[in-house]
Amino acid sequence: MAHKEMQEMLRAAAILSVASLIAKILSAFYRVPYQNLVGDTGFYVYQQIYPFYGIAMTFSLTGLPLFLSKVLQEEKEPYQQNQILKTLFPIIFWVCVALFALLFFASEPMAAAMGDVQLAGLIRVVAVMYLLTPPLAFLRGNFQGIPWMTPTALSQVGEQFLRVAIIVLAAVLYKTSNWDVYQTASLAFLGGLGGGLLALGILRHENRRTTLFRLRFTKDWWWVQDRKLLRPLLKRLVLEGGLVFLYSGLLLFYQLVDSFFVKEALVKGGLADGAAKIAKGVFDRSQPLVQLGLVVALALGSTFLPMLTRQIVKKGQGAFQQYAMMFLRLTTILAVAATVGLWWLLPFMNYALFSDHQGMLTLAIFIAAIFLVALIQAYENIMQSQNQLRIPLTGAILGLSIKLLTTNFLTEKFLTVGASLSTILGLTVTLLYLARKAGPVLGRFYRYQHFLAKTLLALGTMSLVLGAFLLLVGPLAASSRTWSLLFSIVGVVIGAGSFLFMIIRLQIFTLREWLLIPFGKKILRLFQKNNL
Repeated sequence: MAHKEMQEMLRAAAILSVASLIAKILSAFYRVPYQNLVGDTGFYVYQQIYPFYGIAMTFSLTGLPLFLSKVLQEEKEPYQQNQILKTLFPIIFWVCVALFALLFFASEPMAAAMGDVQLAGLIRVVAVMYLLTPPLAFLRGNFQGIPWMTPTALSQVGEQFLRVAIIVLAAVLYKTSNWDVYQTASLAFLGGLGGGLLALGILRHENRRTTLFRLRFTKDWWWVQDRKLLRPLLKRLVLEGGLVFLYSGLLLFYQLVDSFFVKEALVKGGLADGAAKIAKGVFDRSQPLVQLGLVVALALGSTFLPMLTRQIVKKGQGAFQQYAMMFLRLTTILAVAATVGLWWLLPFMNYALFSDHQGMLTLAIFIAAIFLVALIQAYENIMQSQNQLRIPLTGAILGLSIKLLTTNFLTEKFLTVGASLSTILGLTVTLLYLARKAGPVLGRFYRYQHFLAKTLLALGTMSLVLGAFLLLVGPLAASSRTWSLLFSIVGVVIGAGSFLFMIIRLQIFTLREWLLIPFGKKILRLFQKNNL
């Protein structure tokens, strides 16, 4: 029975992971045609407001549903599950109403603080998303607590497809009609609202037809009924829910700081207002690049977190540390390969995706966030599985504080390069804090069996291969965006292949570890078949 239950949980997690992967890829890719059609100024306008939308999405898609599903799975009685939801829903509902009111009625002061009063209308559009957050989060959390992941997966993919379609339509209308960049961005964010309504429709439909625990938002859901449950649940919501929310949207909070400080600091640093908007738009090119790099590295978290938790329950601390070490080494390998590979291919990708070579140093510095965020998330997953909550919360707050304190000064002094540096500085502080608090074994995992030396050798080999490739095809790639795109794809294949070859030859992972890696068995077979 336990084996069957575990298989069902893994299947449910796989469904949600695939849906999340599709959504992340869509979320990264739509920005490229949008920037190509509306230009760097139009991209600046969209990215200035995106963090407000992204935070609402994190509330409704990951942070709250994950917390709710965990709390519900701890209770087996449907009545008690219903009481938990009825206690938490009014809190979340009124918090979201307050956030809506804050954004909607304070939109003009916020836009002025960002240095662009024309952004106020866009903030009001995004504010409405916060009214959809409570039903979306609670329906998803309820389904995931059963656990039944299909409704969440369907709503997530459907929401992203409709949203992306409307965003691209907005960009096309900008080119074909007499729209300005602010009207275009307004329609783009209405796409997010439309996607949210579609997701809510899908979830309500699945909720009506389920024979399992059906959720009904009746009149007694709007005020807390059970005061005894309120205090312990509120404490867990702040600590556990806050932790998941903070780390799910970590880069979004950094982007929010950038929205308020970077453009104004660029003006203070000597750029004209129009030039500052363009420079901020170029700086924002880093977001899709980093998102794509993180897709693979962060996918491991959903695979290893249940495994880590299981080891604590069944086999104790020794087995847990073994799996945690493997998780950190795997994450490091994927993250450094993605970071270094992207550094080498950045000239091709910047030209292929965004039509010019602007902001190369700014983007190169920001790309280091792939490695930092991936390892931060790995440590956070390890600590979460041990029910350590305060350490990762403190680490995230420390990093965000550094980002907040340094962005204005560094951007004013070094322009967009300074903005990138402030992000990397904040993330580095968080990572160093978590590594120190993880203990001597997990904090220095890179010393295990010459892991650091072997990884550097594999990276050096990949760099030599990619460097030779760039010298060989560079002149042809510079002749057109099509060639640059083609060689970017070829470069990814060549870089990944040479790196894989080296980590297999250097035996960075044991056979047992390869078998635990997603697709690890197939990778080994492929290389062994070709006698590599």
